[in-house]
Amino acid sequence: MKVEKLIQSKNVPGRWYAELENGESVRVGTAQVADFSLYAGRELSDDELASLRASASETNAKARALRILGSRMMSRREIADRLREKGETEEDTENAVEFLGRIGALDDAEYAAAIVRQYSSRGYGPGRIRGELSRRGVPRELWDGALAQMPESGETLDGLVRARLRPGADKKEVKKLTDMLLRRGYGWEEIKEALERNRAAEGGD
Repeated sequence: MKVEKLIQSKNVPGRWYAELENGESVRVGTAQVADFSLYAGRELSDDELASLRASASETNAKARALRILGSRMMSRREIADRLREKGETEEDTENAVEFLGRIGALDDAEYAAAIVRQYSSRGYGPGRIRGELSRRGVPRELWDGALAQMPESGETLDGLVRARLRPGADKKEVKKLTDMLLRRGYGWEEIKEALERNRAAEGGD
């Protein structure tokens, strides 16, 4: 198969298009241009063309993964799901994810710790944070290590109760606060203890 034209992209550095005599356009990178000695008029054997397509497909998947990742942290599962949604093959997806891991762009343990820091700083409890870790595709075996870095929830709960419950609040207000704290991922027992500490501080029974 003859390469009729080799066109450099005007918009994306390092991107080229190998226009083949059958009308096919293969998007390649600088690495493929060098590795396959591509130029207009180059004759590619069937094996060379198959290798070029496979190499270009893998490289394009890695480049897409880097663009998706950008400056935002993601889990390995999240980036893999996005690549599949974009139409990448399973093999190219796996290779791209492994590549990002090797260069340090993906680290599920670090991502889990960041999620814990973010949500605990916003006053969320362990239950809600576990839900976020699950939703974001962080492996279950990394949860406990990340959650161990949380500050003690008692102090956070005491602050939330003091800020949201006026002195002498009635049962309706207490229930409303309790429901909110449950939604935030705190357990009933720890909420109960925080309410008792708050009553004691107010001089209640």
